[in-house]
Amino acid sequence: MTKQKYSALNKKLTTNEQIQPPLSWEEVYKCIKNYRKTAIAPVDTMGCERLADEPNDVITPQTSRFQSLIALMLSSQTKDQVTAAAMQNLRQQLTGGLNIESIMQVDEKFLDQCISKVGFHRRKAKYIKQTAKICKEEYNGDIPNSVEGLMKLPGVGPKMAYLCMHVAWKQNQGIGVDVHVHRIANRLGWCRTEKAGPEATRQVLESWLPYSFWQEINPMLVGFGQITCLPRNPKCLECPVRNKCPSSST
Repeated sequence: MTKQKYSALNKKLTTNEQIQPPLSWEEVYKCIKNYRKTAIAPVDTMGCERLADEPNDVITPQTSRFQSLIALMLSSQTKDQVTAAAMQNLRQQLTGGLNIESIMQVDEKFLDQCISKVGFHRRKAKYIKQTAKICKEEYNGDIPNSVEGLMKLPGVGPKMAYLCMHVAWKQNQGIGVDVHVHRIANRLGWCRTEKAGPEATRQVLESWLPYSFWQEINPMLVGFGQITCLPRNPKCLECPVRNKCPSSST
């Protein structure tokens, strides 16, 4: 979704979407949450929220936040394992490690080589270089601290912006809806936005899902989508909510 379309959609929630919570959603949510406590997925060990260095004597909070943003930018259309490997490669290959200064100084072609396994790596290398320059010049070496500011960065859409607020700034300003959350929410009948896209799904979910769940629902459903509710050939026989899911094949 383009930022122009996001702005238009964000102005209103279509009146034909459900506002009342779906029947039995709490039971289904709890069941999936309990299932995910023991059903480990790639996102649990290699998700973007785990890829930035924690602040310490060497890593500043600003650098840690910048790394979180870079991880999110790399993750688009890319498996968690590949994103994690690219982040590690950047730490090893860039002079001084992964930070704003090293990104600004590195040649774009070399940066592209470092992240060549991720999806759309050439475009991302360009966006990352531009983002580092913007953060250095306009945000005093830090990243934007609002969804709106983050979305002004090249290549950053709503999903990345909300997740970045969660991970980098520890602020819950909205649900990060990626393809997994979008797909599963529609399969469960929690919304009817399959054709409208992830941003429409976010708005519907936020209209009834309690605020306290907005942050945890992303990794919960992402992992569920990685190991059980697959895009193709979902493992309905293994699904803990197969008897309550309107899309179940069992």
